Amino acid sequence: MEFNIKTCAVETVRTDCLILGVYEGRRLPPQSQLADKAAGGALLRALRAAGLTGRLGQTLAVGQLPGLGARQVLAVGCGAKKDLDSRAFTKALDAAYMAARSLGAQRICLCLTALEVSETDTYWRLRRAVEIGRHAAYQFDTLKTSKPKPDRRPGRVNLVVTTRAEVRAGQDALLHGVAVADGVDMARDLANLPSNICTPTYLATRARALATGYRSLEVSVMGEAGMRRAGMGALLSVARGSEEPAKLISIQYRGGRKGERPVVLVGKGVTFDSGGISIKPSAAMDEMKFDMCGAASVIGTLKAVAEIGLPANVVGIIPATENLPSGSATKPGDVVTSMAGTTIEVLNTDAEGRLILSDALTYAERFDPDVVVDIATLTGACVVALGAHATGLFSNHKPLADALSTAGESTGDRAWEMPLWDEYQSQLRSNFADVANIGGRNGGAITAACFLARFAKDYRWAHLDIAGTAWRQGARKGATGRPVPLLTQFLLDRTKKASPRRKSSKR
Repeated sequence: MEFNIKTCAVETVRTDCLILGVYEGRRLPPQSQLADKAAGGALLRALRAAGLTGRLGQTLAVGQLPGLGARQVLAVGCGAKKDLDSRAFTKALDAAYMAARSLGAQRICLCLTALEVSETDTYWRLRRAVEIGRHAAYQFDTLKTSKPKPDRRPGRVNLVVTTRAEVRAGQDALLHGVAVADGVDMARDLANLPSNICTPTYLATRARALATGYRSLEVSVMGEAGMRRAGMGALLSVARGSEEPAKLISIQYRGGRKGERPVVLVGKGVTFDSGGISIKPSAAMDEMKFDMCGAASVIGTLKAVAEIGLPANVVGIIPATENLPSGSATKPGDVVTSMAGTTIEVLNTDAEGRLILSDALTYAERFDPDVVVDIATLTGACVVALGAHATGLFSNHKPLADALSTAGESTGDRAWEMPLWDEYQSQLRSNFADVANIGGRNGGAITAACFLARFAKDYRWAHLDIAGTAWRQGARKGATGRPVPLLTQFLLDRTKKASPRRKSSKR
């Protein structure tokens, strides 16, 4: 999809589909009023005849109206004008794009971006329109030998604003929106691949391929021999049951000043999780290919950051492995030694994510990080607690937690902070090692975070449990690309929104 920002006369604009907003009670915003006037009142008559009241998310394909240059008009309900906030605007955008796609429109003129949305600015509205449009257009059919339907995705989208100053100011919105969408798409593509393709080695190959496109990116990959020399016994204990070799992937983005301490992102990369010896139930086990969504989000975020040319230093660390049962697999009751020297009693081999992250969090210290954020599909308990709407957020540094929460609210990729109290640590006691890798059913997401906190004491750290938000189930099964928007916005906020003039890192 190609996006452009335009000031235009809606009466004469030549487009396949002119998308107009309608408030509750069939009240028309200014752009819709102009179109209705040019059409001699035909727009309002069509709305009354079809019973479209303007309720949020309603859509009506009106067809071609007299006096307008558009081949067809699509009316979109935006709810009550006073209630049009960021969430309502997002719902209206999603409805608009889905309806336009069903019409097969290739060229779209979107007037919703000219609406007044409470507590937002032009930058936010335009960037949101780009990201929602790309999200609606996404489809994963790479592995299908025949496409079920012709491609009906829009090819060109003109985003309408009312002044030329907004056109100039909106260029950052386009750059950032497209970059985030590219990162989300990459994360979704990686996560949607089956595990017989997307192995740890494949992830490393894709990371290297990404780095070839940007001078600012550098990738290094550690194999199992290097992990043994480094003492990464926790990571290696998970990899023992698989014939696929584990990889520790490091992606360094150098966009900031030399010597500036980086933000380190650590992404869980279990490319398939059977549970190991503590094997999972067979129902829906295919979805365990999504257990590397944390890794995918780190790669997607680094792509977005490099595309923007963000003036910051960022490091991505991905411990990648499979978790499978075999004669050599780790068994419940085994004790392993982490890179930090901590001994861990493995009471449940299906609590493997925290094991590989413990070594990755220790490894992160060598980059002298300013802050560290790990991202992991870590616990079913987080899904029980928060469902599929919010990512679980834990942190040992309140300002960091607040910054991540703010970024999530801004992008609609929300996170909810949960406690990380010392009282929960007692559930991880072991009679035979320094710590157990599970703490029982009660507070499972919290005790998992408490386990990780033991390996992040020497820096400011946050943990994002994306088990409920990384993918959808059912008819729309597939990866969401979250939390790439949250992470990219967090980095943008730290640098006060980078200028598009820095988009020089692409090879």
